[in-house]
Amino acid sequence: MIRVLLVDDQHLVRMGLRMLCESAPDMEVVGDAAGGAEAVRLVEEVAPDVVLMDLRMPGVDGITATRRITAARPAVRVLAVTTFDDDDHLYPALAAGACGFVTKDTPPPELLDAIRRAADGDRAFSRQVLRRLVETAVVAQGTSSASGSGPDGLPGTLTTREREVLGLVAGGLSNRQIAERLNVGVTTVKTHIASLMIKLDCPNRIRLAVLAARHGLG
Repeated sequence: MIRVLLVDDQHLVRMGLRMLCESAPDMEVVGDAAGGAEAVRLVEEVAPDVVLMDLRMPGVDGITATRRITAARPAVRVLAVTTFDDDDHLYPALAAGACGFVTKDTPPPELLDAIRRAADGDRAFSRQVLRRLVETAVVAQGTSSASGSGPDGLPGTLTTREREVLGLVAGGLSNRQIAERLNVGVTTVKTHIASLMIKLDCPNRIRLAVLAARHGLG
């Protein structure tokens, strides 16, 4: 069971998030907070697995609260859930320790999937946010391809299925969505992604997506 703490200064938003999370059989809402200071205190009291953190709040804002929570409780995963899809919110939230960033207009199934990904230790982003991160990283790193013997410039050790999975990662799909697309189990997808991280020397999903975009996948 994933223990979720909701943080938002708008009561109706918290209620909506509570209803959504409680509709999932694998989630339990263990508390909610209207501000950052209350969120920091509640994390110590209820020990959530995932905190859904609004960023703009009066008093202690979400970025400050995220920094305090991740410093005190590194195992707690903070997922930023905000109206503002811009770099002025995205990068400070990630720098503060957020494991992901989704917008409030994210479809409910995708938000639930993002919570599950966060709880699993993965990074979770709205598709448009992931796309912007990848595009920014590609521009910053240039378009030079890595050496390799494959036709797309990737290492020849990658299997056809691993290339398929890599392209879907670049497209912003979750493990569950990739599994459905390829008609395989989620565990199989996780195995492919772990193999890709080793073969491509990428420590996380974002690096995989960046590399895939540089080589024309996704």
